[in-house]
Amino acid sequence: MRTEADPAMLAEDISDADMSDVTIIVCSSCRDETGSDARPRAGEILAQDVACAAAGENIRVRQVECLGNCKRRLSAALLRDGCWSYVFGDLTPESGPDLIAGAKLFATASDGILPWRGRPDSLKRGLVARIPPLAIVKDIS
Repeated sequence: MRTEADPAMLAEDISDADMSDVTIIVCSSCRDETGSDARPRAGEILAQDVACAAAGENIRVRQVECLGNCKRRLSAALLRDGCWSYVFGDLTPESGPDLIAGAKLFATASDGILPWRGRPDSLKRGLVARIPPLAIVKDIS
């Protein structure tokens, strides 16, 4: 019987997953902890770190001017069609590998929910919001 803690099975799941289903969006306008307007901004540096960490992977990396999460500084989101979306804050300019690890884990989730187990600590501590896919949102009666 397979358990979530079985690293061999997780590695197999990741190698079989379609990473192209996952998109990482990085807020390029985020400032560093000093709030400096200097260029490149910390968000731009994070976007480059994510792009470098994604080299050779089939994961889309995009940037947006603002995710509106300024109080939590450096921010990024993981998106996957038909699945929950996740917004993270309190990242560092070197969080690229953590975001790629999270994207790989997300790609393996058959239920469309990013697993807690195996998630990098920065994506556990930094979770800001989990946004449901429109298909499961209910009208107010």
